[in-house]
Amino acid sequence: MKRLFSVFTLLTLSLILAACGGGESSNASGDGEGNKEITIGYFPNINHVAGMVAEEKDFYSETLPDGTKVKYQYFPDGSAFMTALETGDIQGGLVGPGPAMNHFTSGAKINVVAAGSTGGTVIMARNGADITTPEDMPGKTFISPRVGCTHDVQFETMMKEEYGITSSRIDGQMKHVTGKPATYASLFESGKVDVATVPEPWASSIEEEGTGKVLVDTPNVAYGETLPAAVFVTSQDLVENNPDMVDNLVEAHKEATTFIQDNPDEAKTIAIEKIKEITDQELSQSVIDNAWERIDFTYEVEEETLQNFANSSYELGFLEEKPNLDGLVDTSFLD
Repeated sequence: MKRLFSVFTLLTLSLILAACGGGESSNASGDGEGNKEITIGYFPNINHVAGMVAEEKDFYSETLPDGTKVKYQYFPDGSAFMTALETGDIQGGLVGPGPAMNHFTSGAKINVVAAGSTGGTVIMARNGADITTPEDMPGKTFISPRVGCTHDVQFETMMKEEYGITSSRIDGQMKHVTGKPATYASLFESGKVDVATVPEPWASSIEEEGTGKVLVDTPNVAYGETLPAAVFVTSQDLVENNPDMVDNLVEAHKEATTFIQDNPDEAKTIAIEKIKEITDQELSQSVIDNAWERIDFTYEVEEETLQNFANSSYELGFLEEKPNLDGLVDTSFLD
C-alpha cells in the first residue's frame, strides 16, 4: 500500500482522460451561512480517484456546513474545467497542473491548495508502427489530450531534452493531434496515431487490449514521479472571502486521500464503478491493479516542482512569457 509522502520538487491538462460526463453547476459566494450549494469537478481517470471517493463517501457533505448541497461535474479536459472554475460554475476540484498553471499565468485568479496524486503518465506506441525507441519518432504522429496539457508537456519535454526531437508545432519532426484518452486504444487499432502520451488507467487498458505497448514507463517520463498528476484548485475569491469553505473542501479531500491509502481495494472498486458510470467504459480489475502501481496518492504539494514544470512549458513554446507562479500554491489549508 502506497503511503502519503511529501511530494516533488514541481507543476495537463487531463490527466486526463475520458469521455465527458454530465453534471449540473451552481455558484457559491458570500459568507459560509449563505452557501447552500457547491459543485466539485474532476476527471474520470485514476489520478482523480480522490474525487470519486469523496463523492461516493460523501466526504464534502460531512465537512461542509449542515444543509449544503454538494453536486459534481465531470470534465473531458483541463481547459473546460478551468473555464468552469473561472466562471463560478464549479467551486473547486481536481485538474492537471498544466491547465492550472497556464490559466494562472494568463491572469486567472486561482489557487492550488493541495495535490491529488503523482505519476500515472505512460508513453505508449502502437503495435505495427515500427517504433521501438523514442528515437524512431521523427515523421510519426503522437496524440495527447490537449495541446499544452500536463501529459503533452511531459512527453515533449522528454523528447526535446533527451532525444532532440520536437513537435511540428515548433517546426519539429513529430505531428501532434489531440483526443480523449479513452479513445486511444481504438485509434491505435485503426492506425490513425503512432504514439500516445497516456494517463492511467488508459495506458493499462491499451496494454490489456493489445493494441499498443509501453514505450516509456512512468519513472522515465519527464517529471514522471515528482509532478502532481492532479492538483486541487479553487478560486482566489473563495480563498479570500470564504476561507472556512476552502478549509472544509481541503479537509474532505484529505479524508478521501487517506481513505485511498488505507483502503486501496475499496478505492479501486469505486474507481471502476465511477469510470463506467461517467465514460460508459468498464475497466477490468487487472487494468486498475496495473494502473495503481504507477500512481501515488498524496495531498502534499510544493510550488518549486510546479515552477520547474512551468519553465519547461515555456521552453516548449506553450507559454509566451517565462512564468512566475508566485502566489499560485497556498498550502495554508493543508496545515
